[in-house]
Amino acid sequence: MKTEPAYHVPVLLKESVDGLNIRPDGVYADLTFGGGGHSREILNRLSENGRLFGFDQDEDALQNAPDDRRFTFVRSNFRFLENFMDWYGIDGLDGILADLGVSWHHFDDETRGFSFRFDSNLDMRMNRQGGKTAADILNTYSEQALADMFYRFGELRCSRALARAAVKFRENRKIGATSDFLEIARPFFSREKEKKQMAQAFQALRIEVNDEAGALAEMLIQAGRLLKNGGRMAVITYHSLEDRLVKNFFRSGNLEGKVEKDFYGNLLTPFRLINNKVIVPDAEEQEKNPRSRSAKLRIAEKNG
Repeated sequence: MKTEPAYHVPVLLKESVDGLNIRPDGVYADLTFGGGGHSREILNRLSENGRLFGFDQDEDALQNAPDDRRFTFVRSNFRFLENFMDWYGIDGLDGILADLGVSWHHFDDETRGFSFRFDSNLDMRMNRQGGKTAADILNTYSEQALADMFYRFGELRCSRALARAAVKFRENRKIGATSDFLEIARPFFSREKEKKQMAQAFQALRIEVNDEAGALAEMLIQAGRLLKNGGRMAVITYHSLEDRLVKNFFRSGNLEGKVEKDFYGNLLTPFRLINNKVIVPDAEEQEKNPRSRSAKLRIAEKNG
């Protein structure tokens, strides 16, 4: 099994696992297994009768699966959480953890197209067995659809101009490599902010390729149904869109954040917030792990 730094350094490790308030004999799900850092810490706190399911749609993550009879690796997107829990005969979970960020493993693999540091095919699929690649999207989406994507998922003010340039570029040559996209995008990014804005553009493509927003929404609803009374859910977000979904869901039990009240004005919600204020990495962690700098941890407990 690979050592943890070779694949992924877990963000907010202690804070997130502490937040789950692990029951030694409980049943848990790590929905973003990756390098297995969070899962190993959960296993350390489980007794021989505990059980942990680790989800990851990337085949590369399987090599990090611990040889532990309490652990089951599920190679799937977490949007199918309920399906697999039903398959394994699990009707309720004591805790759920999800770290929604992309691992260094993906950014450092120059064949995957996640990073603009390498000239490679624009793929960006977490599951390489099917679905549209980033290149497919850039070559087939309408100008309006591209503009909406860059604005919504990348928060880029130049989204319309960037989309227009991509459509014009593909009239003469197919967009296939990261270098093609860099050629399209660079004129719209200022020199001092180029790396940040390029990262935002690549983030938008990655979110669209993997339907991350849709998968997160489906997972949250299913997780709410599967969590036992008193069970906890810890979610680490990195982007305002996903953080807003999690915040709304924990606050109200729905994705829109619509709060209902009883006759006396008390909030009617299936969750109790463990941390009213988001937890962020301390300065030491941010220095050691730059990926953690935009991380926000929210924890909630199912009312029972």
